[in-house]
Amino acid sequence: MPKPLPKSVYEQLAEFRYTLRKFIHFSESAAREMGLTPQQHQLLLAIQGYPGRDYATISELAERLQVTHHACVGLVTRCENSDLVSRRPNPDDARSVHIALTDKGLEILERLSAVHLQQIRNLQLFMPSS
Repeated sequence: MPKPLPKSVYEQLAEFRYTLRKFIHFSESAAREMGLTPQQHQLLLAIQGYPGRDYATISELAERLQVTHHACVGLVTRCENSDLVSRRPNPDDARSVHIALTDKGLEILERLSAVHLQQIRNLQLFMPSS
């Protein structure tokens, strides 16, 4: 049986979880205020934040969002219908497409990211350098 943890560890874990929940609540509300669902915001961020490039495939996005491939296709289609993302052929693999932000999607994401960074600073989670 593992050694019992000190109460201070539980307090730290509980405080961390509370802070994360406050941030998620803030994030969901901020997305809605910009006319997006929280899932649409997550998709835009996953695309623009994909390591090393400004596009991603459906499979990569499904993994990043922890949703099924089918659910990701539906989300991308809804975002495409709202002119937030575009699909373009993958020149290396005709079986997949690259998903990228439109100018409208990028503009909304930039505004949302600015308020998120301020909230992160307010919560003192970390202080990214500018």
